[in-house]
Amino acid sequence: MTKTLTKAPYRADIVGSFLRPARLHDAREKFAAGTISAEDLRAIENEEIRRLVDKQLEAGLEAVTDGEFRRRFWHTDFMEHLNGVEGYVPNHGYRFVGIETEAYDVRVTGKISFNPDHPHIKDFIALKEIAGDRAIAKMTIPSPNQFFNAGIRNEDIYPDLEEYTNDIIQTYRDAIKAFYDAGCRYLQLDDVYLAGLCAPKLPFTDSDLKRERLIDLALHVANSVLEGKPDDLTITTHLCRGNYQSKWAFEGPYDKIAPKIFANEKVDGFFLEYDDERSGGFEPLKYIPEGGPKVVLGIFTSKKGELEDKELIKKRIQEASRYVPLEQLCISTQCGFSSTHHGNLLTEEQQWEKVKYIVDTAKKIWG
Repeated sequence: MTKTLTKAPYRADIVGSFLRPARLHDAREKFAAGTISAEDLRAIENEEIRRLVDKQLEAGLEAVTDGEFRRRFWHTDFMEHLNGVEGYVPNHGYRFVGIETEAYDVRVTGKISFNPDHPHIKDFIALKEIAGDRAIAKMTIPSPNQFFNAGIRNEDIYPDLEEYTNDIIQTYRDAIKAFYDAGCRYLQLDDVYLAGLCAPKLPFTDSDLKRERLIDLALHVANSVLEGKPDDLTITTHLCRGNYQSKWAFEGPYDKIAPKIFANEKVDGFFLEYDDERSGGFEPLKYIPEGGPKVVLGIFTSKKGELEDKELIKKRIQEASRYVPLEQLCISTQCGFSSTHHGNLLTEEQQWEKVKYIVDTAKKIWG
């Protein structure tokens, strides 16, 4: 079989999630109330995803997603459908600046393994059929490192951290193979946990391990999962400091993780949050190997609708190119527009104006 290498990530790319349309919110409420069936809900989801893919193509994107339209949260929907994991409602949500998120999380209830009937495989197949040969169908799932957040590991089941780590690694290897076999050639691992290791005070962790040991462990997990991946499968990672109704969870430049993560993680690209001062400067990009992973600069914000100043955007790309060659750079928003079903505080019209603006900016810079 001839393998075709994708060019992903693309000069103008997307993190993945889009604002849920009102019709989808309404359908979910009706399903929860029992007035429509699961089949009815999925049919509406399919129709809205078809419209979404068309909108992405109209904006000029070369990779398209399903907008995470079938999910409530960017991470828990994937994690809770693995064997040995369940979703539940804790007493509190995550604490973001100025807000507490809706309370929902996952926890380990048994030995972790990949579920061959995982619904996200079916979801990807549906997206790929909708996209056809018009664009690359991009899938987004949480990074395996998300399993090291506080409260998820059950020490009665996994008293040994190494066994827990090994089971997570194997689970994700099996997941990657399942997506590949389903036709996926562009997969993104969303890693808020790793971005959290940049923060002055470590968020979302109850581990007694020191920061450097946690960084080493996160790198080990990521690279172990990536071992033996097919050459024609592009895998990127996205580092984010929180994205919930236009709020954020923590801040901190990439300095603390860059020497190890940027220099050594074997992904094909890094989607990096750079939309405001919380992320620091571009200097940590000097650790990205020349000719190595592409760097997708998240210098546009998904948290508000106003378009960024053209000259400032050009200046920032030029500044980043001091550390990473221009041909190795791409651009996007710093995160998706709707990491949870709630969505960020902007309109759908503003969302699409921003996506088109990113595409047009990329064409002007790279041709």
